[in-house]
Amino acid sequence: MAKRRPGTSDVDSYTIRGTNKIVKAGDCVVMRPSESNTAPYVARVEKIEADNRSNMKVHVRWYYRPEEAVGGRRQFHGAKELFLSDHHDMQSAHTIEGKCIVHSFKNYTKLENVGSEDYYCRFEYKPSTGAFLPDRVAVYCKCEMPYNPDDLMIQCDECKDWCVSYIPDFVAFMYHPACVDLTVEEAKQLDHFICSEHGSDEDLKKAQENSLTNGKAETKRQRNITLLLAAESNHFPDYFDLYHEEKARIEDAQLIVIHEQQVKKFLYTTLKLNSPILKYSWMTVVVLCEDIEEMFSLCFA
Repeated sequence: MAKRRPGTSDVDSYTIRGTNKIVKAGDCVVMRPSESNTAPYVARVEKIEADNRSNMKVHVRWYYRPEEAVGGRRQFHGAKELFLSDHHDMQSAHTIEGKCIVHSFKNYTKLENVGSEDYYCRFEYKPSTGAFLPDRVAVYCKCEMPYNPDDLMIQCDECKDWCVSYIPDFVAFMYHPACVDLTVEEAKQLDHFICSEHGSDEDLKKAQENSLTNGKAETKRQRNITLLLAAESNHFPDYFDLYHEEKARIEDAQLIVIHEQQVKKFLYTTLKLNSPILKYSWMTVVVLCEDIEEMFSLCFA
């Protein structure tokens, strides 16, 4: 926290000029820019102080827009996206034009209606080095890009069935319509969508045609969710208990050894990270799961 300047005193709040809106430390505000053709600045108020003449100053921590950061605005940056910087400053309280809300990325995506005062932040940014925190985020679609909440994306029903239903907050595979040869209009009409990971091109085409006519799309195979359950550390012991119960059914004892080693390798690779599966592209995880699931089917057929 900034030290108090001589001749000043901390105050609890400030009422925005011409309004009845009260600003306190911790609130996010929009501030008048130096140039009229520039978008308002956004900052988080750290402290409010007044001098002996009752002049009010605010200590702020600036939010940066993507175009103001190293690398500029990219395809996955949303229109309301901000980066919380480590750039601290002091400004006249009279430059505050209004209050706003900077949501977490997760909470922003749950908003039913986004107002002019709503923003979101998923990265912290250091202007002095150009570094972002975190330096990795989940990627989606064949193009393997982070999620932009402004863009329409469609979910694969199969992926959703074997991910979301069993692991809370696990985001199913999502695709940009253009990346799966659909227009936005066609995507909006789909009742069901199946990605190419769960069916051949012919199956995919038929499923999409059926979906557009409100038919129930059928897939060529059902996914086994055991591996995903095993990918959560709290399910790890139960997963290997299953091996011991099923060993009597395995004719070739060597198969279970190979299978168990492969699964352990997969779990070690993912669980050793703080946010395990999110560190990988979804396509990579699918390939790993499919390889191990194939061995699973051989062992427990």
